[in-house]
Amino acid sequence: MKHLALTAALMAPLPALADVDPADWDAVQAAAQGQTVYWNAWGGSTTTNDFIAWVGERVAAEFGVTLEHVKLTDTADAVTRVLSEKQAGENDDGAIDMIWINGANFAAMKEADLLFGPYAEQLPNWALVDVESKTVQTDFTVPVEGYESPWAMAQVVFDYDTDRMKEPLGSMAELLEWTAANPGRFTYPQPPDFLGTTFLKQVLVDVLPDASVLSAPATDETYDEVAQVLWAYLDELTPNLWRQGKAYPATGTAMFPLIADGELDLSISFSPGAASTAIANNELPPSVRTFVLDKGTIGNASFVAIPYNSGSKEGAMVVANFLLSPEAQARAQDPEILGYGTVLNMDALAPEDRAVFDALDLGVATLSPAELGTVQPEPHPSWMTRIADDWVTRYGVAQ
Repeated sequence: MKHLALTAALMAPLPALADVDPADWDAVQAAAQGQTVYWNAWGGSTTTNDFIAWVGERVAAEFGVTLEHVKLTDTADAVTRVLSEKQAGENDDGAIDMIWINGANFAAMKEADLLFGPYAEQLPNWALVDVESKTVQTDFTVPVEGYESPWAMAQVVFDYDTDRMKEPLGSMAELLEWTAANPGRFTYPQPPDFLGTTFLKQVLVDVLPDASVLSAPATDETYDEVAQVLWAYLDELTPNLWRQGKAYPATGTAMFPLIADGELDLSISFSPGAASTAIANNELPPSVRTFVLDKGTIGNASFVAIPYNSGSKEGAMVVANFLLSPEAQARAQDPEILGYGTVLNMDALAPEDRAVFDALDLGVATLSPAELGTVQPEPHPSWMTRIADDWVTRYGVAQ
């Protein structure tokens, strides 16, 4: 009986909030003093790494929190680490204190009870977040429910060199026609890279007669029907890609150098300000501009989540709250820094903070909010898990 009781105890749900109350912010800040927060975040961009280093400097100086950036190539690695710790009974002081996360990785952690929270809506700076027009309370259709905090907005744009490509395209059908007439001048990163799978999602959102099917979990029946549409499109597109689809860039960061070197005329990005930032950093020619499709493009928020077994939950919440500050949000939106979209509601800001955003020059290649048009929602995560796997089987090449 003792063995059965121990087994039941190990399988019981973990306490949602452990020993910290996110609503008691004075206590959170006091406990955060001296903590080290290991933030597992994508490390594939120098500008992003520099921004995270700046965040570390600010939270150390103001709150006594040490921030260590653990650079990831795949967020799923962090999810696997937390899951392994839970299975090993390491429930008190895990190796990861905060993760830059969204989509399928968030869904997997939430489903497996690997997250601390809810905490996000108790952060003081949550009052500044635009919950009406930003996708900050669902993540790829999954309700957030306070288990992750937003810190940046993204939307698909297409980047093109106007010296070589004179007009933007209005649809994925037009993209297909353009690549047939201009073979080798477009490509996308190889899935399961995040931007590569995003391109596949954008194809579906644009070409399906009714994309609402993507908002529900994929079933065997709906998946087969939808996937056939995607494979038909890609079978026609692939031979006209860069290197005839026999090689792909490994990541999104490899796309801009191909435009700068004259190998591509057109690429895809998930940051409306990325091209302006690259122009400012002399990584793209000043002739590059961006466009979105007539029906709009996919958009989402980047979030930070805290694993259930973090030993520095308070420090992680302090970092998450700082990321929502007007200071951090304005710096992230500056195209000379990152060019990320803000999650804040401009009408909720103090006049002096609003003035900082109003004074930002978003850059020559950045579309205005009106020009960005309709934001199409992300499909349910179950679609991309299957599609990415099948894409690798059908089209993947050795890197």
